[in-house]
Amino acid sequence: MRRIRGFPDGHGPRVVAFGGGHGLAVSLRAMRRVTDNLTAVVGVSDDGGSSGRLRRDFGVLPPGDLRMALAALCGDDTWGRTWSRVVQHRFAGDGELDGHSVGNLLILSLWDETGDVVAGLDWLAALLGAQGRVLPVSRDPLEIVADVRGADPADPGTSREVRGQVAVATTPGTVERIAVDPPDAVMCPEALAAVGEADVIVLGPGSWYTSVIAPLLVPQVAESVRTSPARRVVVLNLVAQPGETTDFTAERHVSVLAAEVPGLTVDAVVADPRSVGDVAALARVCADELGAELVMRSVAAPTGPAGVHDPDLLAAAFAEFAGRGRIPSWR
Repeated sequence: MRRIRGFPDGHGPRVVAFGGGHGLAVSLRAMRRVTDNLTAVVGVSDDGGSSGRLRRDFGVLPPGDLRMALAALCGDDTWGRTWSRVVQHRFAGDGELDGHSVGNLLILSLWDETGDVVAGLDWLAALLGAQGRVLPVSRDPLEIVADVRGADPADPGTSREVRGQVAVATTPGTVERIAVDPPDAVMCPEALAAVGEADVIVLGPGSWYTSVIAPLLVPQVAESVRTSPARRVVVLNLVAQPGETTDFTAERHVSVLAAEVPGLTVDAVVADPRSVGDVAALARVCADELGAELVMRSVAAPTGPAGVHDPDLLAAAFAEFAGRGRIPSWR
């Protein structure tokens, strides 16, 4: 791992990163190059795949996004690389283990052994040598509920309610409203404490509605982020996500975030020049709707699939923001 100059081992700002899935994982891989004081606050609305099966069969939080965050926080020594691969290993075959990952089963086992969601995650983090802490946004599973216009291709002008993270992410049409159920869900106390002590809060990248916005819809989460004295940074996606944000521009990502989390202000929005069609328009939207400065940085991975952030490049942008309090603007 290439550690960013200016943040020696054992130091760095207190950073809280919200989200889930691959987007949060890349943020964590980047941020652990900048700081050792890192907490991931992970969404708990997944209802698909192995996570969905374990959630339904055992009445537990969906462990998949928690597992991915822990794997991303594993170190780059032999121990860390090995355990990162192990927890991500997924079984294949014709039996009941087909599709389950080792990490999901480890998390479930430790929850059963400790009788506590946070204690189980902390135990697994210690085993992995994770360079940070992973917490659920809530101790109770959440369900995503959305109004989707055009979900029925035969009646594109009508909205209907769609329930469940997988359904919201894959149903054709345009999401007009998103919420979490139960609407009075309580924020995990340990996550609330981490936000209260944070120097920097990171939102995005990731599935915009189901990973980035959904955790912020827990009332206590939105209020804690809005009122936190921490500096807040949003990292925009590099490409629109088919199904969930088809044909979204960078400006629309910002507008949707502002509309779904009223009163949210941020200090900076980080975007890659290759992902922005009209830089001036995006800068205006960032300033008008989030009170944010637009920061243009090349953060996309130079090789591999489109839409993937490079952890080293993203870490350099984070280090500017976290270390000096302000990234030079795009102008």
